[in-house]
Amino acid sequence: MSAARGRRRSAGAVCALLLAVLVTLATPSSAQARTPPAPAKGTHSVVTWGASADRQGAGPADRSYRLIVRTSVGGTNLRIRLSNAFGEHPVTFASAYAGLQKQGAELVRGSNRALSFGGAASVTVPAGQTVLSDPLPGRLAARSSLVVSLYVTGAEGPTTGHGMAMQTNYATAGDHAAEEGAANWTDPMGSWYWLDAVAVETSTATGSVVALGDSITDGWASSTDENRRWPDYLARRLQAASSSTVKGVANEGISGNKVLADGAGESALKRLGRDVLSQPGVRTVFLFEGINDIKAHSGVTVDDMIAGYREIADRAHAAGKCVVGATVMPFKGWYEYDAAAEAVRQGVNDWIRNSGELDAVTDFDRITRSPYDPELLLPFFDGGDHLHPNDKGMQAMADAVDLASLECDRAAG
Repeated sequence: MSAARGRRRSAGAVCALLLAVLVTLATPSSAQARTPPAPAKGTHSVVTWGASADRQGAGPADRSYRLIVRTSVGGTNLRIRLSNAFGEHPVTFASAYAGLQKQGAELVRGSNRALSFGGAASVTVPAGQTVLSDPLPGRLAARSSLVVSLYVTGAEGPTTGHGMAMQTNYATAGDHAAEEGAANWTDPMGSWYWLDAVAVETSTATGSVVALGDSITDGWASSTDENRRWPDYLARRLQAASSSTVKGVANEGISGNKVLADGAGESALKRLGRDVLSQPGVRTVFLFEGINDIKAHSGVTVDDMIAGYREIADRAHAAGKCVVGATVMPFKGWYEYDAAAEAVRQGVNDWIRNSGELDAVTDFDRITRSPYDPELLLPFFDGGDHLHPNDKGMQAMADAVDLASLECDRAAG
């Protein structure tokens, strides 16, 4: 064998060895993945998307779900949270993938990557529990159309999900989670199932805001598939604002939700811990809820509502979060409107504006009401039912938020 040929063979062996080392570094063993690495120095986990969990109908087994969400803050090491909070039986996720949307159910080629849970490709989540995926290496850009695909082999009884997504998602029989094409995703649906949060790692200087609300926050009357809920517009403003350190936005609105009573989802008081305070990197709670309590004519008084708001604020403050409160918007013309309910709304808004017990106030009532009748939603903002704003109203609400009010330096406890 010639010396030149020997040198070529030696060089090839070295390259092969280097390649093996790189593959080992890029693909941690199951034992390594069972204990996810702590965030790098100077970084922490921040929620970039969220949707409140609620009880849904029975979910069939041996079915795949393709769930499309719009992120807010960008970062590295994506993690998803899967919830079985309202299930009565364990649910098994045989596989889970995260990719980027191209259009509809089709993904950007090469973007779909497998997620793991404690180093395993599958995970079974007991009834009433949640699970967090291992970090997925790589960077996720801000305002990405992220697609999480789940293959569910074990699902029995009630499922956990978010009923009104204002987003077309997809389902199909069998295991198609790894596929990037759309051909097999034949069943469009308007809900998210099991996925209730997405987080990324980013600078410790960066935080998030969680919007705790009802159908107006959830996006009722906004355009489906266009991300025009008011928290979406707020996320756009925050990303464009160079002076803001709050970049993440989680929308924890549930249509029909109340502050004080269960019904459409658990009450805001009950779900505060799971939907808001458990999210990573939260700096501020944006509290905008109460119209469903008021218009229900259940005997709820101004003092009852104030007590509920105080409890939410006290618990958030104890967790080191700021609380921005928003006034309740007008609803004259809605079928449940009457003078008694309007009087409660006015009393609630007076406390929100003037009590000084909240860290800041956004006056949604003033921004959205008609100058000719302050009990009426401005027609230009009216989605058609005199209660829910349209896209223009949603944008006006987001534009009314003082971004500086979302900054927080409270110390926990």
